[in-house]
Amino acid sequence: MSKFLLCFVFFLGCSRLLLSSSFSNSTKLCPHGQTLTLLQLKNSFSVSRSWECDEYGGSYPKTEYWKEGSDCCSWDGVTCHLLTGHVIELDLSCSWLSGTIHSNSTLFLLPHLQSLNLAFNDFSGSSVSARFGRFSSLMHLNLSDSGFSGLISSEISHLSNLVSLDLSWNWGAEFTPHGFDSLVQNLTKLQKLHLLHISISSIFPNSLLNLSSLISLDLSYSGLHGRFPDHEFHLPKLELLFLFGNNDLSGNFPQFSENNSLMKLDFSSTNFSGELLASIGNLKSLQTLDLSFCQFSGSIPTSLENLTQITSLGLQGNHFRGEIPNVFDNLKNLIFLELSSNNFSGQIPPSIGNLTNIHYFDFSYNQLEGVIPSLVNVFSSLSSVVLSHNMLNGTIPSWLYTLPSLVELHLSHNKLTGRIGEFQFYSLEKIYLSVNELQGSIPSSIFELVNLTSLYLSSNNLSGVFETSKFEKLKNLNDLDLSNNMLSLTMSVHSNSMLPYIESIDLSNNNISGILSWNMGNDTLRYLNLSYNSISGFEMLSWSSMETLDLHSNLLQGPLPTPPNSTSFFSISHNKLSGEISPLICKASSMKILDLSHNNFGGMLPHCLGNFSKDLFVLNLRRNQFHGIIPQTFLKGNSIKTLDFNNNQLEGLVPRSLIICRELEVLDLGSNKINDTFPHWLGALPKLQVLVLRSNRFHGYIGFSKIKSPFTSLRIIDLAHNDFEGDLPEMYLRSLKAIMNVDEGNMTRKYMGNDYYQDSIMVTIKGLELEFVKILNTFTTIDLSSNKFQGEIPECIGDLNFLRGLNLSHNDLRGHIPLSFRNLKMLESLDLSSNKLSGRIPQELTSLTFLAVLNLSQNHLTGFIPQGNQFGTFGNDSYYMNTGLCGFPLSKRCTTDEIPYPSQEIHAKFESGFDWKITLMGYGCGLVIGLSLSCLIFLSGKPEWLVWIIDKNIHKMIVRNKRSTRRRGARRS
Repeated sequence: MSKFLLCFVFFLGCSRLLLSSSFSNSTKLCPHGQTLTLLQLKNSFSVSRSWECDEYGGSYPKTEYWKEGSDCCSWDGVTCHLLTGHVIELDLSCSWLSGTIHSNSTLFLLPHLQSLNLAFNDFSGSSVSARFGRFSSLMHLNLSDSGFSGLISSEISHLSNLVSLDLSWNWGAEFTPHGFDSLVQNLTKLQKLHLLHISISSIFPNSLLNLSSLISLDLSYSGLHGRFPDHEFHLPKLELLFLFGNNDLSGNFPQFSENNSLMKLDFSSTNFSGELLASIGNLKSLQTLDLSFCQFSGSIPTSLENLTQITSLGLQGNHFRGEIPNVFDNLKNLIFLELSSNNFSGQIPPSIGNLTNIHYFDFSYNQLEGVIPSLVNVFSSLSSVVLSHNMLNGTIPSWLYTLPSLVELHLSHNKLTGRIGEFQFYSLEKIYLSVNELQGSIPSSIFELVNLTSLYLSSNNLSGVFETSKFEKLKNLNDLDLSNNMLSLTMSVHSNSMLPYIESIDLSNNNISGILSWNMGNDTLRYLNLSYNSISGFEMLSWSSMETLDLHSNLLQGPLPTPPNSTSFFSISHNKLSGEISPLICKASSMKILDLSHNNFGGMLPHCLGNFSKDLFVLNLRRNQFHGIIPQTFLKGNSIKTLDFNNNQLEGLVPRSLIICRELEVLDLGSNKINDTFPHWLGALPKLQVLVLRSNRFHGYIGFSKIKSPFTSLRIIDLAHNDFEGDLPEMYLRSLKAIMNVDEGNMTRKYMGNDYYQDSIMVTIKGLELEFVKILNTFTTIDLSSNKFQGEIPECIGDLNFLRGLNLSHNDLRGHIPLSFRNLKMLESLDLSSNKLSGRIPQELTSLTFLAVLNLSQNHLTGFIPQGNQFGTFGNDSYYMNTGLCGFPLSKRCTTDEIPYPSQEIHAKFESGFDWKITLMGYGCGLVIGLSLSCLIFLSGKPEWLVWIIDKNIHKMIVRNKRSTRRRGARRS
């Protein structure tokens, strides 16, 4: 009987449940108050189109379908409890919502929520307030990528039932101090914790590794710092661990036990270091491993072959060394392989031939050598091969020409030889074969690659005729670089319709000659470099997008071709152009660099040349035949850094309007006919580093400046060959802070200019004019020679302890050589010749161990020539016409009274048995004018030897031996 009653009660309960369910389908389950709450929530937001979720699908305005009078439990994104009708799930992700969630929002009147998803909306101005922490039943909370910012309330750690928390991609949101620690300690049921781009700014909490329920953990770009725990990793359910982008988080690669479920592991862009342990082979479920851009080192463990499920392996940007292990036989699922930018050596392992599913592999920027393996298997899915910047040799193997899916081929910067073969498939979009030793002609199959966007074949030994008509099928080509080869060019009359999307063309340093009419890329071409060829004529077109046009070092003749108005870089230097500059050039209002130097231009300069572009920072007119005055007006707030008018016939005054060129670094007015007094007002320019006024008609006393500290950035001063008179400008010499107390060890050596243009300067050494086409930022020199300066040499010059070159020759200076010169420890060249200096040569000058050039000839010096260090390397002509001098290297011997008592240092060397002449051979010449030149340059005295050495140091020198100074120049024997 009791069993019967129990069955009856059970049957009655089931009937009621079924009845309730049936009733709910025919009546409104949602309480009226709850409906009003949701409608008020809807009305608190506006709806605007969002694209965030389009790639995933399901992006639409869900609240648009919420209508009063309908059952809210049937609304999109709303889920109710079957019995009570309370809203327990609210999913408004990707709903195009825009507005602010205030603390009094009706959202918080839904206390029974178990799941809340507001991801991918725009709630800018909202914060994760304390009200979110009062959903006591909440198990899932997703606020990702919705514009939340400000402090995340610590109340969120009260959600003790939370299983999933995702606050990712809310860039301005951050935890309160200790807020993250509280969250980790209280939310012990968490299975998913994603805080990508949330500012935690905390050390890595060890308690995180006690959350045994964790399945997915993403704390990337969260500002974690400190050290990741070193003990063995025990989170058996964890499948995803992302910590990438925490640059200050350090640690070693964790030791994993065999009991793990990891499928995705990403420590990239952290400060993890050390070697990879063999236990990495225990990650047998791993599909993705990214350790790129860390500090890992050592060799790759062979246990990597156990990762049979892996599809993506990224180890680039570390310090791994040794050979790449031959472990790829078992990694059949590998799709993505990145080992670039390490120190791998040896050969490419042949087992890569078994990666039958590979799509992309990159071994670039290593030290791999040998030949590229000849592989049998066909990589049907391989789209990118990147082996550039290694030391690979041999020919390009045939299998690289037969890949049916190949999109990118990167083999540049190796030692590959032979000819480029014919490609069998037309999927290629990018070919990079630059900087190798390839030869022959360009294969015809390249011109059949209809999808090609980039073709880089520069710096090889390619030859033959390059015909533009072959480009007819390359409609998608954007970038073409054939520079530094031996190619000649034939233009097609119908080529104007070819390469409709071309943006960049570099044909520099080839064998292109004749008159060129380039008519491709009229609407798209931005960069055209035809420099270092033998082009005699060029037809300029109205390219609407041209930015960089480089025609320098050709044989161009005739008038200046006017660049398109859009041009920002225009170099046509080192040609044979003539005539005047048309004012039309001033229409190029975006011009940044204008270089017309080393031509035969004449006439007067257009008045607009100084103010036609607010962006102009280089104007170089060196070595032409311009006459008249320098442009007098410059734009206020201009960007000019370099003005070079050297070696023309310009006259008049230095324009006073230069005072508004506050960015000016280089002003070179040398070798003109400027008739003016010293432009002391230039001392107010805060960035002026180079001032060249040599070989003009400047005159008068330099005197004093009203500016408190003039020329504080100046480090190269050349006033030679003018008519300045009076005492040397002591006030200005005391202000040269850029040559005083400089810590060269903390300087980054670089050349003045930018990546594409470098400033140049003429320097006179031993009567030779040398053109340095690059100016090192450590180069310093003062040349006041060939003027009418009088008086004594100021002691304050000795404070310029970063000075490398000093030339005061051919003046009327008197008195002694200052003892303070012993402080010029960086000095490499000293010329005091052709003055009226008297007294002894200070013995203390032997401490100048970088001194490579010394000329004291034609003075009234007397006494014993100092011995020691560099002084043992100077020849007779360093002391020529000083009849009172005696001792080595002169033939005149010194009397007993003239021989100084040897210093303790030299005396100690004699006592120890060392001959100082032999010891001198161990001293280096130092940098020698800041260019690391060999002592042999000046020992040989041969200009051609000098040119060769400097050319080897990437410096072009134009050497002119001045006949008038040949005999006065001091040469070391």
